[in-house]
Formats: sequence, structure tokens, C-alpha cells
Amino acid sequence: MMKKIIVNCLCVFLLVVPRPVHATESDTEAEIHAFLNKLFEVRTQLLIENNSRMIEKYYNPKQKTSLYALQHENRRANYIQKWAEKRGVAFVEANSSITITRTKIQGNMATISLLHTLKLTYIYPGKSIRPQSFGTGTRHGIRLEKTQAGWHVAREWYSDPIEENPATIPSHSMKDMSHNQAFVLNAVDQSESVTRMKKYNRNKAVEYANKYAGAAWGAGNDHRYNPKYRDYHHEGGDCTNFASQVLGDQEEGGGLPMRSGWYYRYKQGGSTPWVRTDSFKNFLIRSGYGKVIARGSYADVIKPTIRNREGAMARLQPGDLIGYEMHGDIDHFSIVVGRDENGYVLVNSHTGDRYRVPWDLGWDKYTKFVLIHIRD
Repeated sequence: MMKKIIVNCLCVFLLVVPRPVHATESDTEAEIHAFLNKLFEVRTQLLIENNSRMIEKYYNPKQKTSLYALQHENRRANYIQKWAEKRGVAFVEANSSITITRTKIQGNMATISLLHTLKLTYIYPGKSIRPQSFGTGTRHGIRLEKTQAGWHVAREWYSDPIEENPATIPSHSMKDMSHNQAFVLNAVDQSESVTRMKKYNRNKAVEYANKYAGAAWGAGNDHRYNPKYRDYHHEGGDCTNFASQVLGDQEEGGGLPMRSGWYYRYKQGGSTPWVRTDSFKNFLIRSGYGKVIARGSYADVIKPTIRNREGAMARLQPGDLIGYEMHGDIDHFSIVVGRDENGYVLVNSHTGDRYRVPWDLGWDKYTKFVLIHIRD
């Protein structure tokens, strides 16, 4: 009788014990997405706190490519803090979000494509100026690997608009700008909102630059580029294509007529001057659309001269351009969209995406800045 009871109990026990459940691909994907959200949350805070220990556990320092990715994040955090110190500002808040566009899982490896939207806020200590915010947007390709310790970043690729060598940041403080210079800069900015344009509509150009600034925080159009135009992100960069759109889009942009080889054709793409930096700059000068105000280092374009009593930067108006020259060639273009409340010039661009970012952030003392005024 006792044996029978034991057997019956075992049968009941076997019936109620659940079978082991193996993780499905959807479970793994959810796990990966949770890891990525936490990773970018911590990396965003790193920009404010600049404490490398915050992110170490998300990488494998014994793996060369993982260590390189970790060092990159530490360098950019160090750079942005040093830049703030040089400019007399302090970063007080950082917020971000990610949009995962693709996840491919193969065993203990995963490859992810995502967009990172970042907002950074800074203050001018000792000044009665409210906090100022700007945004960046980056496209990331990330390879993750899972070990017994969990997931870690094995490798990462992205075009970073705020990473540079902290030792090469030009010295100058934004807060040291004279009262008169700040007034002149802001006066130029305000005058543009009421000036009637003949050929070039500055207001619409700036509106276009803000609407289509891509993945950057603050941008419009649901963080998407204008679908009328081809995206050259994977063909050397989209910055010049974007600058051309800002100046030449007839419906929403500045409305400058396409001419002299500078054009965009539907389904064909942009001409060489439309999409290539040096060709674009040469077209602007040759056509008379643009005029070089100044070219030089950071110190050259901000210091007062006989010709530019308040510095060449003071002559830039919203809708003008800044070219960034490296080793004798233009490497990048951005569009002037205004100034912060202390008078510092702010720009928008693509690759990586920038929205109202301080004009020199991400560039070093070896960069030559080419200031181009677009004629009205």
C-alpha cells in the first residue's frame, strides 16, 4: 500500500513539473535591446560625469576592438569636458534615445544598426543666461558578443561629431566675449528675421536646416532627411548635399536657382558641385552666390582686425556657411542657424547630424575655418 502511494505521488509530481523552456530569438532580441538602451543611457551620462568606470562593464578590455570602442567613448567624454572648460561653459544635463533599425542574431553574436539622438545642455556659470541646449544624431553599427558574463560591445562604427583630441582644442572662452561684441552678434541675428530677401530667403533656409537636421535632438520631420533627395551618408558623407539643399531647395529652402553645373536631378542625384565639398565652395565663389569673409584658424576668425572690428565671426548671418578645411581641402560644411543667448554662433549639418551646435565643437586648432556669406 505504501509503495502504491509513493508511485502515485511521483506520477503527480512528474505531471506538474514544467518542462524546461529554451529562450526564443524574440527573447534574445528583447535582451539585446534592453542591453543597448542601458548602454546608451550610461554613455550619455558619461559625457556629464566623465567617469570611465561607469561603462567598463559593457566592454571586454581583453578584446582589441572592444577596448578601442571603450577608449573612443572615454576620449569623447574627455574632449567635451575640456571643450567646455576652454569655452567657459559647463554641461549640466544630457538626455538621449535610440531607435534600433536592424537586429541580426547569429549564435552568441549580434549585429545591430541604430540611430542615437542626443541632447546636451550647458550653462554660463556666473552669468544670468538660461541653460542652452543643442542636439546631435549618429548612426551606429554595433557588434555584440555574449559570454558567461553577459553581452558586451565587441566592435562599433559611427561618425562622431563630438570626438577630437582634447589636447588640440583652441583656447578661448565664450563667456569672455565683450558686451559690445555679443550685442553686435545678436543684432545681426535679429535683423535677419525682418529683412526682405531678393533671391536668397534666409528665413526659409534656416527653417529647412532645422526641419531636416536628421537624427539630431531638436530636428523636425520625425528625425528624417528630406525624401526628395538622395542620402550620401555611405558615399563620403551628406554634409554638402544638405548644404546645397538648404540654399537651393525651391519649395522649402533658400531658393537659389540651380545653375552653372550646380544642380540636383530626381533619381539621378546631385552634380559634383552639389555634393562635393571643394567643388561646392568653388561654385559658390565663381557664381557670385557666396563671398569668403575670412579663412583661418579659430583665433584668426574670432579676433578683432582692422577689417573686422568685432571679429569675422560677427559678420556671419543665419543662412551663411562655414567650411572646415583640413590639410588644404574642405572636409565639411555646416549652416549657420543662429546664436545662443551669449552670442555664440550655432550651426546645423549632416554626417553626423547637428542641430544648433556650437560652430567649433568637434574641431581642433589645426582646422582652418572658411566663413562664407551668401549674398542676398
